[in-house]
Amino acid sequence: MFPRNLIRPLLKALADTRVLLLHGARQTGKSTLVQRIAATEHPARYLTLDDAGVLAAARGDPAGFLASLDGPVILDEVQRAPELFPAIKVVVDRARQPGRFLLTGSANVLLLPRLSESLAGRMEILTLWPLSQGEIEGVREGFVDEVFAGTLPSTTEGVMGRKELARRILQGGYPEAHSRETQERRSAWFNSYVTTILQRDVRDLANIEGLTTLPRLLALLASRVMGLMNVAEIARSIAIPLSTLQRYITLLETTFLIQRLPAWYGNLGKRLVKAPKLLLSDTGLAAHLMGVDAERLTRDLGLVGPLLENFVAMELHKQSAWSRTQPRMFHFRTQTGQKVDLVLEDKAGRIVGIEIKASATVGTQDFKGLRRLAEAVGRRFRRGVVLYTGSTAVPFGSSLHALPVSALWRLGAEKVKA
Repeated sequence: MFPRNLIRPLLKALADTRVLLLHGARQTGKSTLVQRIAATEHPARYLTLDDAGVLAAARGDPAGFLASLDGPVILDEVQRAPELFPAIKVVVDRARQPGRFLLTGSANVLLLPRLSESLAGRMEILTLWPLSQGEIEGVREGFVDEVFAGTLPSTTEGVMGRKELARRILQGGYPEAHSRETQERRSAWFNSYVTTILQRDVRDLANIEGLTTLPRLLALLASRVMGLMNVAEIARSIAIPLSTLQRYITLLETTFLIQRLPAWYGNLGKRLVKAPKLLLSDTGLAAHLMGVDAERLTRDLGLVGPLLENFVAMELHKQSAWSRTQPRMFHFRTQTGQKVDLVLEDKAGRIVGIEIKASATVGTQDFKGLRRLAEAVGRRFRRGVVLYTGSTAVPFGSSLHALPVSALWRLGAEKVKA
């Protein structure tokens, strides 16, 4: 079993919060993680709503079902019985015991208001993403905290060639897919995974027509990773009404297959009207949907660029969950076309800009967007970093740095136990 770096914040939340929800896409390892915790640090009874009998009992008489459960309880795939949430509220209001309920779900309750509002103020929510590169290598990454902290080290990393980078992108982070030894076997897993999500989980969340359209839509979105999200143009491309497309996109977000990366803007209100970028939650899945193999990815820079940006964005999403800083992430684009791929903003308003380059060399022109961002934010600008596929960390001024992509999981890394 891979060590999961989210375990520390998870255990801290169980120590002082009545209800903890661990949600994320299917097959990211939620059930494995909570069962391990139930057997060690947080003894609890484990029940899964994937069991037909348990599901029937939970839906039929939620209050009676919960009354039969003493002590800490883990309820897996809780989104399948939304009737439980009001009943859980009653239980935890009567007895304010921390760690009483540990819930897992494969749907984002923040996009399901009926569920999220039921336990407002009583429930903490953590997200388990697919494996990070550090988790694969057995380390807890510290990149996010390091780029907000002091001076970055000037070191030389081991060379990560184009083939190694392509391998990491194509494998992705789903534990089961990662364990498959060949691209053919990973493709078979991804095929089954997409079918299961779209045919089962989407049906659980909404009764919709046109399920045959969703696989085509997901493949189209995969081909546009890290591009600006123009929903009107996408609707025309796939020939469905705009209102239908928006509903489908929300369903894909709810099942953690895609995400929107909002635009950064100095005026907080205007951030909401700027076009977001599109992210897929796993680059292995994105490459599969695009029909990309290792040979094509190695030689086609037009494919490497967007997938590498998506790869870096997701690594930062994962690390932010267990970092001290816990920044929010955006992209930056001016009306004149100057841009920064990723913008991290901490709670104090400090800004770190990150540019991603698929080339093995870097020059002063690669910092143009970062300099424009620095001008826009003034003293709030903490640092600008260009991540590239070369091997050397190079300073380009007091607050501008070029770092190898591998710094994402090597900078500030701490060895963890399996």
